[in-house]
Amino acid sequence: MKKYFSFLRLKFCMSLQYRAAAFAGIITQFIWGIILILMYKAFYQTDATAFPMSFQATVNYIWLEEATLALFMVWTMDNEIFDLITSGNVAYELCRPLSVYNMWFAKNIGSRYAKAILRCIPILVIAMMIPSPYRLTFPSDFKMWLLFIISLILASLVTVAMCMLIYIACFFTVSAAGVRMLAVSIFEFFQGNVIPIPFFPEKLSKIMELLPFGSMQNVPFRIFSGDIAGSKALTAISMQVIWLVIIVALGKGLMAKAMKKICMQGG
Repeated sequence: MKKYFSFLRLKFCMSLQYRAAAFAGIITQFIWGIILILMYKAFYQTDATAFPMSFQATVNYIWLEEATLALFMVWTMDNEIFDLITSGNVAYELCRPLSVYNMWFAKNIGSRYAKAILRCIPILVIAMMIPSPYRLTFPSDFKMWLLFIISLILASLVTVAMCMLIYIACFFTVSAAGVRMLAVSIFEFFQGNVIPIPFFPEKLSKIMELLPFGSMQNVPFRIFSGDIAGSKALTAISMQVIWLVIIVALGKGLMAKAMKKICMQGG
């Protein structure tokens, strides 16, 4: 376990170096957040009762989404891993006396958390200071904070586990580009990045909540916003744990299968 934590720490420290990219991301995500909030405000002004979430809950959801973009977005996957697979240099990874799956999992966690930390604090601080009703508001209940933190960690782990399936799928394809494009489109739609899951038709939203995508950013953001509370929050967190176990087990099984059939130039 210690060796995998070392990979996590190294990747975390390396990702902290990209401060210029983080600064550009802060500006882009803050402006995009304002645009989305103003767009939703126009819809809410027509008939606020027609929406499944209050306007303040939607505002909180959007600010959290922009602040933690690097943590949950699929297109922030590690290009180095794709290069290792497509170039055949993954052979060097196989020479290490450790699990490739666990090593890549640790690296992805380190990279995502480093990028998210660089961007989230400035965005959240600014979002707290803008005028109401566009301001970010925080939960007043300690239990909600605790559930939010637990859910946020689990959601990030589920996201990384899902991304691991994409990396592994590239072992069975000629090019990684098609797999990545398809995965990004599916993930962004079903995890509630395009619009929050509660805004979908009721039957569809219930199905989406049961899928692994619903256990990603959807759960912690809605707990923070107060849209999911009490027993519903505990049920949602339980679903996150179940999906995390299932997806990791599936990923390790597929990785073992890929390692048995992997073929590289020269043998």
